[in-house]
Amino acid sequence: MKLLLCFLFTFLLLQSKGVAQTKDEKAILSILDNQTKAWNSGDLDKFMVGYWESDSLMYIGKSGVTYGYKSTLASYKKNYGDTARMGKLTFTILHVNKIESQAYYVVGKWQLVRSAGNVGGHYTLLFRKIKGQWVIVADHSS
Repeated sequence: MKLLLCFLFTFLLLQSKGVAQTKDEKAILSILDNQTKAWNSGDLDKFMVGYWESDSLMYIGKSGVTYGYKSTLASYKKNYGDTARMGKLTFTILHVNKIESQAYYVVGKWQLVRSAGNVGGHYTLLFRKIKGQWVIVADHSS
């Protein structure tokens, strides 16, 4: 009986620790995974696929606020125009929080390991579901 109770307790504990991700959370994390793969293969155009293709996209970085998909892509290409400056990207997700049914924010860490010197920081992303697709509508990376 003690063995059965011990097993049951362990099972319930593992279930509570492994809280299932929602379909939306999985979709959002998949976008970030695809962005990492695109970055690490040196493809900034593919990296941008996770962003909202709109003039209203907002990116906040060390140089201030950039508005628009095309301007954000141009900034990435200017600052990370070759694989030496791009290095290898890793994201560490700290929080994925639902704000409402059509909005999540994600907080995490980013790290670039590169020959030009390693850099890293934190980010906050605002995801919105637009036309049935999750996209980043605001990115604050520092």
